[in-house]
Amino acid sequence: MLNYSLDLENVTKIFGRRLIFNKINYDFSCGKIYGVTGQNGSGKSTLAKILTGIISPTSGKVIHKINDKKIIPEKLHNHFGFVSPYLFLYDEFSAEENIFHFSKIRGIKFDEERLKFLLDEFNLYRRKKDLLKTYSSGMKQRMKFIFALYHDPELILLDEPTENLDNSGKDKVYEIVEKEGKEKCVIIASNEDADIAQCNDILAIEDFKKT
Repeated sequence: MLNYSLDLENVTKIFGRRLIFNKINYDFSCGKIYGVTGQNGSGKSTLAKILTGIISPTSGKVIHKINDKKIIPEKLHNHFGFVSPYLFLYDEFSAEENIFHFSKIRGIKFDEERLKFLLDEFNLYRRKKDLLKTYSSGMKQRMKFIFALYHDPELILLDEPTENLDNSGKDKVYEIVEKEGKEKCVIIASNEDADIAQCNDILAIEDFKKT
């Protein structure tokens, strides 16, 4: 098993004159499930975007490593899976076509068996050839998990993971999180008590609001 780690060193984010969070120092490692909590608008999603390299911190460092070797930013996308409300899929493609193009973009071989397994896991196999524009919001949320897990990443970052899911969908997410958290590094950004109940450690954004 690869030893994946994610270290935050004095990570600070400021938008204009507004301080989002200040000098976050935190270490994430494999084999644990971490929670990121905070009030609405506190900066949970902002931190998630920083962790994945979508945006940069105002100051501080975010260091991703495998076996103590730093991962360069250009290769980072190969090592994490991301579920978020602002992640969009291709509505004009089917589920199968989405993953096929996803594989080409990542430069990996299309794995039909892996896709079948995940579609079965999230109860979407019978709809694999249907265009995503015909999917409900809950089905699209399930597809986001398939996107995140398909390439078997070491880091799984989930921002509001159970949004739009029914009870069976939430149960499946919690089952997957528990399983993946035994070997991978899993980070959940959420205010939902049931989401956070799965976490071993909590990073509270409110603790990093002072200058």
